[in-house]
Amino acid sequence: MCDKLDNKRGRVFSGMRPTGKLHIGHWLGALRNWKKLQHEFDCVFGIVDWHALAGGGWSKRDKLSDNIYEMAIDYLTVGIDPEKAPIIVQSQMKHHAELHVILSMIVPTPWLLRNPAIKEQARDLGLVGEDADLTKIDYGYLGYPVLQAADILVYGATHVPVGEDQAPHIELTREIVRRFNHIFGNVFPEPKTLLTLTPRILGTDNRKMSKSYGNCIYIGDEPDKIQSQVRRMITDPQKVRRNDPGHPDVCNVFSYHKIFNNDETTKIRTHCESGKLGCVACKKNLSGRLSDQLQPLREERKRWAKSRDEIDRVFKKSAEKAVETTSKVMEKVRKAVNLYA
Repeated sequence: MCDKLDNKRGRVFSGMRPTGKLHIGHWLGALRNWKKLQHEFDCVFGIVDWHALAGGGWSKRDKLSDNIYEMAIDYLTVGIDPEKAPIIVQSQMKHHAELHVILSMIVPTPWLLRNPAIKEQARDLGLVGEDADLTKIDYGYLGYPVLQAADILVYGATHVPVGEDQAPHIELTREIVRRFNHIFGNVFPEPKTLLTLTPRILGTDNRKMSKSYGNCIYIGDEPDKIQSQVRRMITDPQKVRRNDPGHPDVCNVFSYHKIFNNDETTKIRTHCESGKLGCVACKKNLSGRLSDQLQPLREERKRWAKSRDEIDRVFKKSAEKAVETTSKVMEKVRKAVNLYA
């Protein structure tokens, strides 16, 4: 493992809350892009377990440690190489917390209260009503974006990969950077968004893919589990009988075919629209193709899941590498703020 992170190519930080095994939405939406970015930038990828405690997440803490390991296994399964891109556990990196405290001293509360992303997430979690009164939520959840900014800035990150709908989340980090640099001098770069153009994939019930909905297909799912989930998928509601003409553009099964079975989509569309292809056969075809594409990941996941000791070694080496960078960043921060050295 190289001695330190080199920022000449630009530096990327991104992370996820450990809520358990990752599904194909995570794979398509983030992880495949992370694998590519580790060859183009100096990357750090995080398992942000403090964030998992916010919004009442502390009540599910009994599963937190296991979820951290499950997430690390999935990172490694899809090809994140800790020799190139350290995989850090947020709570092992104390500089994240130190910078969060310092940043919280300069962030005006109205910035957080007007944050549309926090309002939307708080409503989704049932923490607030339709009025989205953020004075009713806990301090940790309200300050979530400040800790998120600390996660990014403590590495001096120059870029943050996000989906198009997440780009506004990074703007608050940029506002915090501008305020900090205005008060204390030019310490942090303003991180740029790296827009990730990914196909949108819904859960098997046409809602957002989410563990809480039970509508996920996981990266490590066995073929029989994939078949079971695909069998439940919602198709064109107007195609009642096998021979009825279908409308592929409103069918979630067809949207999966376009991602995982693109070479057959023209034939599937023609046969569906003519009534020649029934939904049962269409789903069976999809489950087979999806299972085949996930098979290499399934086998790789089994290999990584055999030993927690190996995952622990990844965490230890990654933390040692990452802390060399965070130490230098925090030395600049303390000097700028004029804290006791």
